[in-house]
Amino acid sequence: MVVLSVIIVSYNVRYYLEQCLNSVMRASKGLDAETIVIDNDSQDGSVEYLEPLFPTVKFIRAGGNTGFSKANNRAVAESSGRYLLFLNPDTIISENVFADCIRFMDNHPDAGLAGVCMLNPDGTFAKESIRAVPTPFVSFCKMSGLCSMFPKSRLFGRYYLGHLNNDEANRIEIVSGAYMFARRQAFEKAGGFDESFFMYGEDVDLSYRVLKAGYENWYIPVRILHYKGESTNKTSYAYSRTFYNAMLIFFDKHFHGYGRLSRLMVWLVLRLRTLLTYIGNNIQTDSAEKRSDDWLYAGHPEFFNAIAGIADIPDGSLLTSGMSLPQVEGLRDYTVYDISAFTYGEIIGNMSRNAGLSMIATYNPDNGILLIHNGKVMRDGEVVA
Repeated sequence: MVVLSVIIVSYNVRYYLEQCLNSVMRASKGLDAETIVIDNDSQDGSVEYLEPLFPTVKFIRAGGNTGFSKANNRAVAESSGRYLLFLNPDTIISENVFADCIRFMDNHPDAGLAGVCMLNPDGTFAKESIRAVPTPFVSFCKMSGLCSMFPKSRLFGRYYLGHLNNDEANRIEIVSGAYMFARRQAFEKAGGFDESFFMYGEDVDLSYRVLKAGYENWYIPVRILHYKGESTNKTSYAYSRTFYNAMLIFFDKHFHGYGRLSRLMVWLVLRLRTLLTYIGNNIQTDSAEKRSDDWLYAGHPEFFNAIAGIADIPDGSLLTSGMSLPQVEGLRDYTVYDISAFTYGEIIGNMSRNAGLSMIATYNPDNGILLIHNGKVMRDGEVVA
């Protein structure tokens, strides 16, 4: 049995997955670890493209889009790790994260699951890193806006456990499926992922069942970066409907005793939230498109002109800090990091220090790809994915 099995479910995100696997390979050095990618019938040639680049990774073709839960369960059946890591393909992992998580779990034998400090693409803290079980009252506070009005309240702000310090290790309740570090014994005792959740909600359900099985769930303050679903069109009605339907499945499964009236109220609120989320996401998208072109580049100087050409950046709008990690002065659209010049830990740390000032973009000189946070993949001045 190996120490760690890294499991990644992928669907049409080959360049994000390539970057994720690069960071996983760096974080796995010196560890007894295996990496398994299960592909849910991608149509972008992901497996054909990546298999030759990562010969030590086991690629499984699911034979169709089987959903997140079913794909993960299948990969677990073919894994051998004492610990399991369920990892999204649109993440970047610091080099120390795996070793830190293994050490923490070894020192906390009652820990069933652990999550980490996830950063948004602008380096700000992702609130989804720390969450509570969405009981009817907790969900009501979230959906009614009380959680946003009183984020630090132990009562009204419980959804994101806003009273906790995200710089310290803390017991939490819900661990995000974007980075879910699991003790195999706890995963199996809880029964694995519930395959009635096709996508979304499965991490909430599993986290709750791990707690009910007698284990603890923890938050560890080591950083990763999460692009937050670059393969998903979050402005679509279908996305919103799928997300909130998953919440209904969770409510029916664990809180059915609250009665028909409670369920009807939850159903009505979730339907309203579906519509509002759709409208709000489209408004945010329209706003984001009005940002000005103002870029900063950090990396090998010989790639400066290539990056300017790839992104079609206007003259004078791309500045460089050379081989030093930049202190971002004022608001900028993007900071482009040459991944051959810095460790992923250095890039993530710099994004955190400059939180909220710019979005991340990465340049890989091996394939000439410029990867931008909003889903754009660019090469030779054109969007290729």
